Amino acid sequence: MIPDVSAVFGSYTYLASEVVFGAFAAALLYREAAFGRAARTIAVLYPVGFVWDWYTLEIGVFAVTLRTGVDVLGIPLEEHLFIVVVPAFVVAVHETLHSSKE
Repeated sequence: MIPDVSAVFGSYTYLASEVVFGAFAAALLYREAAFGRAARTIAVLYPVGFVWDWYTLEIGVFAVTLRTGVDVLGIPLEEHLFIVVVPAFVVAVHETLHSSKE
């Protein structure tokens, strides 16, 4: 059974999950010296992710629950972090899998 961390974090649950996964991504990016590659990927994907999130929230495709309630430019703060963390994590895993380090 998966523990229900929402009982601990409440409205900060989504934010806490982004911080945890972002920390893993940052650790892998640091290990592989890949912050630059991740930053370039995020810079290209962020506008697409922003428009996608804004649109899907506007038309009601999904609702973000267990969040802080802070919106920035029309989407939840946590979604902005999600748009950064996901590509960072993907680049981090890719770089780790293809690392020449032993």
